[in-house]
This record gives sequence, structure tokens and C-alpha cells, in this order.
Amino acid sequence: MKSLSKDGAILFSTRILRLFAYGSLSIILALYLAQFGLSEARIGLLFSLTLLGDTLVSLGITTNADRLGRRRMLVLGASLMILAGIVFALTQDFLVLLIAAIIGVISPSGNEVGPFLSIEQASLTQLVHSRQRTGIFAWYNLVGSFATAFGALAGGGLTQGLRGAGLSDLNSYRAIVLGYAGVGLLLSLLFSRLTPAVEIGAGEPAQTAKTTEDSATRPFLGLRSSRNVVLKLAGLFSVDAFAGGFVVQSLVAYWFNLKFGVEPGVLGAIFLGANLLAGVSALSAAWIAGRIGLINTMVFTHLPSNVLLALVPLMPTLPLAVGVLLLRFSISQMDVPTRQSYTMAVVDPDERSAAAGITGVARTVGASLAPVFSGLFLANPALLGLPFFISGGLKIVYDLALFRSFRRMKPPEEQNSRNMVG
Repeated sequence: MKSLSKDGAILFSTRILRLFAYGSLSIILALYLAQFGLSEARIGLLFSLTLLGDTLVSLGITTNADRLGRRRMLVLGASLMILAGIVFALTQDFLVLLIAAIIGVISPSGNEVGPFLSIEQASLTQLVHSRQRTGIFAWYNLVGSFATAFGALAGGGLTQGLRGAGLSDLNSYRAIVLGYAGVGLLLSLLFSRLTPAVEIGAGEPAQTAKTTEDSATRPFLGLRSSRNVVLKLAGLFSVDAFAGGFVVQSLVAYWFNLKFGVEPGVLGAIFLGANLLAGVSALSAAWIAGRIGLINTMVFTHLPSNVLLALVPLMPTLPLAVGVLLLRFSISQMDVPTRQSYTMAVVDPDERSAAAGITGVARTVGASLAPVFSGLFLANPALLGLPFFISGGLKIVYDLALFRSFRRMKPPEEQNSRNMVG
């Protein structure tokens, strides 16, 4: 962390602010929409289309970021976040909400959406040495998880406080949504302060810097030599994200409310603990990856967390369900910084934004398809546990397929190491 430049500090700050806003919104978003009278099926459909719209936005912005300017594209993404927050706060019309969700950037999951993560990853990779990359990404995910955790706590706690002050449920939820738009404004100001050091070519060896003309003639979404690897990773990541889409944080919070009658303030505390544990697990990933390798860390830490996920709905009491969920989160995020680091390591420097964007878009597409089904399952008391079972099972399939496909393709820093498993 001491190696971070001013630009790196800004990117960490934007990560913290953004994930705080995502976490606070995720706790109340489904409850907020339910106050409009939307059914569980319509809420699930809106979440799916929200994620799908974020996908289209991300694809357009990230695949052009290296050519048009990373800083410029980050400011554009923040502007779309402001747009979505304001519209969601001001209208209850389903069609208008749908349009804003598709065009704007809004997170129903508490996780990253939009173009930010991909462009920030590419910029951070450029700002640090390759030996520091996984560690920096681990800290980057740690601060994000902590921000999501405290955002969830703040969202639930503020809602409870506003209720106690006499505001209606609807208006207390709306205050959180307006706060989300306000964070988008802060992000746009911070992104505008980034220096040219984050742009493609800055700090790269001369032989790897490509001309504008060469960049403009790439055959596929900003990718050239890395295309086959990126597409294969994108396909696998989409399966993982589709599985995760069944249990996005808003829907898990809603599940706890349906099954155990948990109030927003308690939900905030639950997801505070969950995301704090997730952050710590992400930080330990760098240490483990240094000993067994990135791919092995991604797979061998992810498998047991998926088994625990499938066990959550089998717990008969709230304390047991929360305990299993927290145990799952304590190991669930070790694959995240390693996945990000691996993707950045196996592509050319001037293809990093595009590679991160395409794999990120694949994840968002996968995630966008699942909530509509979860909404239908949550509307049926007999099927409340099904999203957890489907998610855990599909994630296990993803882990096995990833290991089989990439265990022999090591990043440059591992190729000469003899102490890596596999």
C-alpha cells in the first residue's frame, strides 16, 4: 500500500465511496420497491434488467476507455450513477424506473456494477509492479468489502432512525436513494482529478505501447492477441456470476425478512459482519496465492464456500442461518483479487481495460439473468431455499471447469516458480 501514488489513492477512495453507496442501497432497495406495490416477480425482473443495462453501459465504456481516455470514461460512469439515483428517488412509475435502470448505473446486489471496476483495475495494474499486483488487488477488495459492510450498516441504521423520527417507510428508503445519487457526484469530482499516468502508454515499456492507429484497428472489442483467453475466461465467469445472481444481497436481505421477519436495522448489522469477513478473506488471498498460485487459490477456496451457501436455507433458526452465512463469507472472496490479478496478468497492457471490461460484462450478463427467477421463487413459500441450492451447485461446476481449463496457464510471475501446486 505504501507504493500507491496519488492516482492510486484516488482510485482507492472512489472504490470506498462507491461500495459504501452500493451497500447502503442493497439493504433497502427491494423493500423500497415493495413499498410501491411491486410484486416479487416485478422486483426480480427490474433487478435483472438493471444488471443487463449496466452490462451494456459497461461494454460500451470499457472497450473504448483505453482509446478515448480512462479518466473521461470514469467520469461518464459516475454521471450515469447520479442519473439512476435521482430517477429512482423521484418516480414510482415502473416503466420510468426500468428505463433509468437500463441507462443508468445502480447496484441491487451491493457488488460492483458499471464500468468502474474494469477501468480502475487496468489503471492500478499500470501504476504498480507486477509482484505487487495481487496484493494491491487484495487491499482494493478489502476496502471495498469494508465499505460495503459499513454502507449496509448505515443504510439499515439510517432507515430505522428516520422511521423513529416520524418518516414513513417509503420516505426513509428514499433518503438512502438520494444519498446514492450524491455519492455519484463525489465520484465524478474525484475521477476528474486523476492524472495522465492512468492512461494507456504511461509508464509502459516502449515496445508494449501501441499507436492510436493500431488501437483503432483491433478486430474485436479492443482485443487482439488476448482474445481467445479473454473469451474463455468470460464464459466461465458468466457461469459463476449467473449462480451468484440468485443470491444478490438485496434478495438475500429480502429472504431473511420473509423467513425470519428481520428488520432493516438488523439486516444492516448482519451484512456488516458478512462484508467485513469477506474483506478479510480477500486480503488473505494474496498470501495464499503467493504459495499455491492464482488459479489454485481461486478454486480451492471457492469450493467450500459454495457448499456453505447451499446450507443456509437448511438452517432452522435465524442464528444458525446467520452463522452459516457469515462462515461462508469468511472464505468466499479469496477468489476475487486472484481472479482480477490473473486476468490482468495474462493479457497485453493495452488490452487490460477491454479484457477487464469484457470479463466484467460477462459476469454482469450472467448475474442479470438470475434475479428474475429468484423473484419467482421468493414469491412461493415452498421454494424459498431454491435460489441458494441452485447458486451453490452452479458455482461448484464453475470451479471445476475453471481448474480444468486454466491450471496449466500460469501468469508470468509464476512461470519460473517451482513451489506452486498443480
